[in-house]
Amino acid sequence: MDAPETCDVVIIGGGPGGSTAAALLARRGYKVIALEKAHHPRFHIGESLLPMNLPVFERLGVLEKVRELGVFKAGADFEADNERGYSTFAFSRAIGNSPPHSFQVWRQDFDKMLYDHARGSGADAREGHEVLKAEQTGPRETLLEVRTDEGRAYAIQARYLIDASGRDAFLAARKKLRRKNARHQSAAIFAHFRGAELRPGVDSGNVSVYRFDHGWMWMIPLPDGVMSVGAVCWPEYLKQRKGRTANFLIETLQKSPGLWRRMQRAELISEVRVTGNYSYDSTTMGGPGWVLVGDAFAFLDPVFSSGVYLAMLGAEEAAALVDTALREPRREKALLRKLEKRQRAGMRRFSFFIYRFNGPVMRQMFRSPRNIWQLEQGVISMLAGDLFDTPKVLWRLQLFKLVYLIAGLRDLRHWLSGHHYRLSQARSKFTGGNTPVDEA
Repeated sequence: MDAPETCDVVIIGGGPGGSTAAALLARRGYKVIALEKAHHPRFHIGESLLPMNLPVFERLGVLEKVRELGVFKAGADFEADNERGYSTFAFSRAIGNSPPHSFQVWRQDFDKMLYDHARGSGADAREGHEVLKAEQTGPRETLLEVRTDEGRAYAIQARYLIDASGRDAFLAARKKLRRKNARHQSAAIFAHFRGAELRPGVDSGNVSVYRFDHGWMWMIPLPDGVMSVGAVCWPEYLKQRKGRTANFLIETLQKSPGLWRRMQRAELISEVRVTGNYSYDSTTMGGPGWVLVGDAFAFLDPVFSSGVYLAMLGAEEAAALVDTALREPRREKALLRKLEKRQRAGMRRFSFFIYRFNGPVMRQMFRSPRNIWQLEQGVISMLAGDLFDTPKVLWRLQLFKLVYLIAGLRDLRHWLSGHHYRLSQARSKFTGGNTPVDEA
């Protein structure tokens, strides 16, 4: 093998987090090599974006490109006990500083746009280049072995390594940092359809969420009349899958009468996919000369569409950290600790709702929302991704926890029933992976 190439920063992964970090660091004048083992465009789930993503897009310089790619998303809706059968949590009613809307996108187009933008910003963005090994030879020196999909092998010596490899979790797996979330394990089955019924009027671009006995379901409107439809299920339920996976998906969707009514004229236009073992995190976010970004650090259940936002915001903040660490190494440890604390705090705020989403108390709160003390608007701000810096949102989320506890105590039997069911499902020995199904 030839002498290693040298660079300031190497980034593993060409998803939203990796592309964001690559663009921002290249703009700051660093020599950045970004490595993506696949070729864009490539399939990825996670098509629903949060309003708090929009300021990140603007700072990155891609907001208009996202607008061109996306379906306008005014809010999220959940089944409810009213004439319409659902309640809309409109982002325009948020009490923080979040934008009043967002977008739904084809991830393959969105991810390609971001990767091309990183390349246009000065990053050396390479596709079909897989990292096989990364060995730290010093506090800020990492030697990587890379193989192209044409079979060529080469090495890179980098001063800093950003792992944005997504659910592959390249570094976390090799450093044995990855740990399953014992409180919440789930799996998903999903596909794309054409001709599903949209919500009327301004709600036509909403993400719609439905509950059923074994988890929850989503409907996400995409460009050209396509709808992403799927279910996140407890592992024990998905283990019942026999025969054709497409049939199992249809049988699952039929368990929600509200969703199935909207699917009467829908046509399946894609293969059916399954992913498993959703929730995990890493014991630490980084160390001297390396940092984990997005899903390479942690992944939450996608019920509130937090993945892309947490990845891009985390990558933006990680890029600032790397810039400082390369110039002032003595500050690196404190900055890593601060960034990890901040990321975990935001994840905890999402997780409170995620863990309890299918329980009877939370189900009632979403079916019949009340805006006492602006708690409903606080939840809308949470759904918008405003989880970090807005005190009037954060204290209402704390108050919401208190109201939840009081409501649970008033109906203790149902609360305990939901709690024990959730724990039994989380402890289920589900084995999976990011596994495409064998037949549609």
